[in-house]
Amino acid sequence: MSTSASFSPTSRYAVVETATWVGPDGREVVYLRRRFVPPPERFALIAERVVSQGDRLDNITAEQLGDPTQFWRICDANVALRPDELTEVLGRRLRITLPEGIPGAGDE
Repeated sequence: MSTSASFSPTSRYAVVETATWVGPDGREVVYLRRRFVPPPERFALIAERVVSQGDRLDNITAEQLGDPTQFWRICDANVALRPDELTEVLGRRLRITLPEGIPGAGDE
């Protein structure tokens, strides 16, 4: 098993291990193991963002994290399986966090 080198270092799959399944015919299939999302309290909070009319998660992510492809970090921090659910309710407070393992300001 190893981590997948085919994903960008900022991908949610960058640190997910790969495994190999060998079929009855000897053909090998490499696949990603399951990605377990840590509980949100393990992420250092850096900001909160209130959802407004017309907000889209990719735009919020670009605004808050500087990269719209990092939307998955906001999903993880807010326990969302469906990204669209995060912007469905106006006034919802979204947690903007650092990735797991990166301490925030004031953390030891």
